[in-house]
Amino acid sequence: MAIIFPFVILVTVAVVQAAMWVHARSIALTAAREGVAAARVYQAPDGAGAARALETLGRIAGDSLTATSVSTSGSSATDVRVTVTGSAPSLIPGVGGLSVSQSAGAPRERWTTP
Repeated sequence: MAIIFPFVILVTVAVVQAAMWVHARSIALTAAREGVAAARVYQAPDGAGAARALETLGRIAGDSLTATSVSTSGSSATDVRVTVTGSAPSLIPGVGGLSVSQSAGAPRERWTTP
């Protein structure tokens, strides 16, 4: 039993750390999708996607996703792309958080000629 217990503790910490990383990815993806939804509407102003993604992160991220940044690089006149990056907290003291990066993209709404 004394040999198995440290292994059980290690597995428990690994499972909780993995769950925190998956949760942080989910937060980043939600913010990226919200940013795309705001930026793709007809005649959306420049920066609308990044602003919505940052606002969403402010509402839902809390301490689950830190050191966040939002980028709209990769967007064009016909497509919009929002990338949210950050760090998931680490359970191990002295070890930096796990990196998280999620992107979402969609075509812009616009008038076209048939």
